[in-house]
Amino acid sequence: MKQASALLPTLLAALLLSSALAAQYTKEPAKEDSRAMKPHEEVYGKPNPKAPPELSRFAFLIGKWRCDANLTRDDGTREDLKATWEGRYILDGYAIEDEFRMTTTAGKPVVLGMNFRTYDARKRAWNLKWLNALAGTWVDLGSEELGGVRADEKTISYSMKEPVARHAFTRAAYTNISTDHFTWRGERSNDGKAWEEFLIIEAYRRKD
Repeated sequence: MKQASALLPTLLAALLLSSALAAQYTKEPAKEDSRAMKPHEEVYGKPNPKAPPELSRFAFLIGKWRCDANLTRDDGTREDLKATWEGRYILDGYAIEDEFRMTTTAGKPVVLGMNFRTYDARKRAWNLKWLNALAGTWVDLGSEELGGVRADEKTISYSMKEPVARHAFTRAAYTNISTDHFTWRGERSNDGKAWEEFLIIEAYRRKD
């Protein structure tokens, strides 16, 4: 009995120590590694801190979009089309690529390709190219010859020589830009002076 009494203080001390240790580990959860990429960044990347800040002008494209499009054909008839748009950072965050595909309501491809967007800080100019997957061709977008890329607080626009359609030039404008929506407006011209609207795309961010 005396031996058990002598051990009692030792047992109490051990219990108190274990309780204190348990409380300490409960209060101090393991810290997350700040270098770990978030799920969104694993799929779509992130801008490089050393990339030109101008690159952020097209950052609204990053992610998945579903699109409703309305095309006015050369004969004046209108057609509703479906489209998807998906953008991501590439090349360690120094560039943006965005894939665009547009189909008829029956699923037949109308447009399929990918844009590549970079900014030349030394020349203070954009380098934009469109890869037309259906034709296997490259198209320069917003060349200096056609006025380059024009941007203000509400709109980003540029022109291109049209290699596929019957008209000579296409002018593209991104407007109504917000976190979950933007509008793409396409205008056509044969002389670069008189323009008429032929395609409107309303893009809505997908939540999946």
